[in-house]
Amino acid sequence: MTSTATEKTTATEKTGARTAEAADAITGARERIDALDDRIIGLVQERMAVSAVIQQERIASGGRRVNLSREMEILGHYREALGKPGTALAMTLLELCRGRI
Repeated sequence: MTSTATEKTTATEKTGARTAEAADAITGARERIDALDDRIIGLVQERMAVSAVIQQERIASGGRRVNLSREMEILGHYREALGKPGTALAMTLLELCRGRI
């Protein structure tokens, strides 16, 4: 088996594709997903930093760390945009940004 044939066999095994063309498409799409995931992680980290500022200012002004009515707005926004799984995603984001309450 040639080097190129071995690479294509490995690519199809790695992707679960049945053809080299499908393996190439899957590999390209996975690279795009990896790049998107990196961007999403960066945005979550940015959201966490902004949330920390909000919490610090709220506490410094004598308020509570968490504003439950605002969190309900966020949950509704994600639910409307993404359905029931959106609520779970929003809960995870809220927990990352403010910790458990």
